[in-house]
Amino acid sequence: MSNCPRLVIAGSHSGVGKSSLTLALVAALRQRGLTVQTFKVGPDYLDPGHLSQVSGRPCYNLDGWMCGRDYVTRLFAERSAAADIAIIEGVMGLYDGSSPTSLDGSTAQIADWLQAPVALVVNSHGLARSLAALVHGYASFEPTITLAGVIANFCGSDSHATLLTQALQAANLPPLLGAVPRNALPALPSRHLGLVSATETPWNAALIEQLAAAAGQHLNLDHLLQQARNAPPLPPITPAPPIKVVANGTVRLAIARDAAFQFYYQDLFDALEQRGVELVFFSPLEDKELPADCNGLYLGGGYPEEYAEKLSSNHTMLNSIRDFCNSERLVYAECGGLMYLSQGLLEEEKNWPFIGILPSWTRMRSRRKRLGYMEVTLQRSTLFGAAGTRLRGHEFHYSELCDDPLINPAWSAGYRVRTNRDGSLRDEGYCCGKILASYTHLHLASAPEALAGFVA
Repeated sequence: MSNCPRLVIAGSHSGVGKSSLTLALVAALRQRGLTVQTFKVGPDYLDPGHLSQVSGRPCYNLDGWMCGRDYVTRLFAERSAAADIAIIEGVMGLYDGSSPTSLDGSTAQIADWLQAPVALVVNSHGLARSLAALVHGYASFEPTITLAGVIANFCGSDSHATLLTQALQAANLPPLLGAVPRNALPALPSRHLGLVSATETPWNAALIEQLAAAAGQHLNLDHLLQQARNAPPLPPITPAPPIKVVANGTVRLAIARDAAFQFYYQDLFDALEQRGVELVFFSPLEDKELPADCNGLYLGGGYPEEYAEKLSSNHTMLNSIRDFCNSERLVYAECGGLMYLSQGLLEEEKNWPFIGILPSWTRMRSRRKRLGYMEVTLQRSTLFGAAGTRLRGHEFHYSELCDDPLINPAWSAGYRVRTNRDGSLRDEGYCCGKILASYTHLHLASAPEALAGFVA
């Protein structure tokens, strides 16, 4: 049973500023001396990095579609057990998810499962009484969702905030929990996938203090805390299956992690260590070669296109990884990792050679190539199990392969990927020996059998 006070910060839609507001709220609560455990709804990698920086604790993703209810509720209970309060940042709009007809994959689904009250962030620019109509719809749309109140972002003035307060009160709706003026929060840099990563943002005490001060001035922190404390105790969680410690310290996994490669789920790291894997982090940007005596290599997603010149010029690292790939040891590359494993990145002015194992170059598109949830069915035995095994994940990328690696007879398709939104199918998961490269980010921590196979 989890009795941790909890609050979901959700948006009426994307772009209302819920990420910055959540960071400001977390900073203000920490300033009050509270231990704050943060969570992020959905598959996003960027916001959890910022939430980890501001909270001083690892942030965990809660994704109903990829992980399922048992995993989500258990992860929440375990990670919030020692916290004073849990703050859960939503994704997109409150009711937006993997389905247009149900709560599946939405922020509302997580709020429902965790019986967590919701603070709804709304862009209040140009709204007065219309805010009440909007809030009425969100509050009454799903009976299992408890709307704790409203945060009016981009508010015009004190008199504007008064109008909004009166409109909500007259309609007997949840109250105004804060009115945040335009430009009240410090601007955080962004790029095509959202905010720039936490490693590239100048997080320091002064920036966090700015966020905390803005929250203290413009949010009703006492009311927000009280709403979080009103969340009822959760029922006992379903126990996780016993973890078989396969490696027992005998396996070392090299993991690329720096400004170019940073898209990882914290619960995967936890799950690997629980199974006895020693995680050895290294930087393809800064280090000269791979860590010694590693049994496997994990190249996660990130921004290799932003650091193409530096990655391409680190010849000793490229040679070290190339030799590792040719040594018949396990190599797993996701999205940005796939790009790094390819022949290189083609640009208009210049081409940047990379590791050169995957038989295709990559290029960036001006428009997004793919975004959405994916279900993977293994077509053959791979690092994650036997043929027929099903896994879930997502894709979000602007890059693409210039050629089909499957034209090369040494490479085969380990996956049959089904796009959740339209049901389209394609062959992917490029395999050669013990090398597997894919654009799909799998959620392996919620798939214990696949994870056990990977460790074994």
